[in-house]
Amino acid sequence: MNLENIEKLARLIRYYILVSSTTAGSGHPTSSLSAADLLTVLMFGNHYNFDFKNPDNPANDRLIFSKGHATPLYYSLYLAAGQISSQEILTVRKFDSPLEGHPTPRFKFTEAATGSLGQGLSVGVGMALAIKNRFKNYDLRFKNEKEPSVFVLLGDGEMAEGSVWEAANLASYYKLNNLTAIVDVNRLGQSQETSLGWDVKSYNDRFAAFGWKTITINGHKFEEIEEAYKTIYDLRFKNYESKVDGKPIAIIAKTIKGKGVSFLENKDGWHGKPLGKEDLEKALKELGEVDLEIRGEINKPINKLSNYPISNNKSIIQKLNYKLGEEVATRKAYGNALKRLGGGYPNIVSLDGDVKNSTYSEIFKESFPDRFFEMFIAEQNMVGVGVGMARLGFIPFVSSFACFLTRGFDQIRMASIGEANVKFCGSHAGVSIGEDGPSQMGLEDISMFRSIHGSAVLYPSDAVSTEKLIEEMINHKGISYIRTTRPGMRVIYDNAQEFKIGGSKVHRLKNPRPKADQPMAEKSKLVIIAAGITLFEAFKAQEELSKEGIEAIVVDCYSIKPIDEKTLKELAKETSNFITVEDHWSEGGLGDAVLNVFADDSRVKIHKLAVYKKPRSGKASELMAYEEIDAEAIVKKAKELNV
Repeated sequence: MNLENIEKLARLIRYYILVSSTTAGSGHPTSSLSAADLLTVLMFGNHYNFDFKNPDNPANDRLIFSKGHATPLYYSLYLAAGQISSQEILTVRKFDSPLEGHPTPRFKFTEAATGSLGQGLSVGVGMALAIKNRFKNYDLRFKNEKEPSVFVLLGDGEMAEGSVWEAANLASYYKLNNLTAIVDVNRLGQSQETSLGWDVKSYNDRFAAFGWKTITINGHKFEEIEEAYKTIYDLRFKNYESKVDGKPIAIIAKTIKGKGVSFLENKDGWHGKPLGKEDLEKALKELGEVDLEIRGEINKPINKLSNYPISNNKSIIQKLNYKLGEEVATRKAYGNALKRLGGGYPNIVSLDGDVKNSTYSEIFKESFPDRFFEMFIAEQNMVGVGVGMARLGFIPFVSSFACFLTRGFDQIRMASIGEANVKFCGSHAGVSIGEDGPSQMGLEDISMFRSIHGSAVLYPSDAVSTEKLIEEMINHKGISYIRTTRPGMRVIYDNAQEFKIGGSKVHRLKNPRPKADQPMAEKSKLVIIAAGITLFEAFKAQEELSKEGIEAIVVDCYSIKPIDEKTLKELAKETSNFITVEDHWSEGGLGDAVLNVFADDSRVKIHKLAVYKKPRSGKASELMAYEEIDAEAIVKKAKELNV
């Protein structure tokens, strides 16, 4: 480390932290100042390797700002590296600038969207796991190539989030010695002192209790910071056999919020507040002479990993072989699909929250154990890990009971902001799961995933449609969700049928039977829209209504988002009466998706059958009758409409 250069770069970075946030009129300069020395030494002290011309280079080290509000520091580091100009950094937080208030992929070096605290370490775990998987066939003792490192900057305030400790636990379990957490212990949160203040020993003890190697330092002494990073390198690479016993590493750094500006240092009430013009002048005077032309060098990685990612080989994927009429739960078809497609898509990985024998992701594990990752009962961390793995080219399928995925909603929301390519499967959806009762019933999941920007929401009814839609999910970029059902359901589609995101299937009776005194041309007509288990109730109702002289057109609306607007609007030319039926709360589900299609067409009447009552334990048939989403309820509603 060239100490003179590091000191000059740290001063330059502090200068732009202050100037950029004051120019923006908002931001978090004091939180940035506390971590400035830690990150200056990391990036410019030859401890961090990155190819700026190829941010996707698999040999790059990775840096995640879990402390996402510290963007004045984040962007100033890249200015010091020559990747942002002195003019560009003054556009921070402006509408047309990629330098947003918290990191997003609009800035090309952002690894994951952060800003909702407590999520970055999970993403780092996902990246570290992905790197370990990538190197699994390498014997590092006899090759020059070294595993890239993952560094995560954490604020002490976010250490109150449980997801941080979920990630810490999993990192230890998987022996991720290529992961380093840098904890900026500056004592002050947004509104008051954090629960531990400057008690660095407690942070040290907590990480150690989770099985991490810990290093406690003064976060403003360059020599101590340098020694910490050198220690990490030595532990990882100098003595291959020890490898810190596979332990992830935490640097616990005692720092001062607002460091470098005396009237900001360790002062409450400055969080998220830029300096005014006069205070900025005072602060810059304190910084002293700043070399505005100096730039730091960051080493490129020496590894050559051109063999990754592995190419797809669809030619080896076996064709479906289901028999019409056989009963297969769609949750089992999900596991079958992952196994069947796993060979052709070698970047597929499966993450599950200790319910793999219920979601049937265990079928994938049996065939591809090195690509299955048990996340245990920690759904928030599971989503974040999926985000990290997706960033490095994997296609993660994250599965759990539909109801438990609601725990990770904030992580899913942030994954969307970060443009993460993650696939979700929620099993045990709806009241049809039966005796386990309401705590296990996913009844909010469609609404939740529909609200995610750019998402696809799928709800297949049989094994064939499930498997076909899994492959569609693989080729869909972004967040996609498939809802699977617990009971076995009859295979109704032949293996050659095609299903696409945004499509539907229309089912008409071949010989609808009108009443004896009613000419066929004058028969009544309505459309029943269903998905998943209620599709079969719609078929039963269709038969019954035919006996009453009512032609019911059943739509398998397996793609709830995007919905098949074209087909629905064509059907509206035949009749204005629509019934939607779903095993989901009435708010935000299939019925509301259909209502949106006809928001500007007052002629079309949508009648929603959904879960309105608080469910209880019981048989699936009892619960569906109780909630009035079975065939009998559909027939009753149709007759009430006097169609």
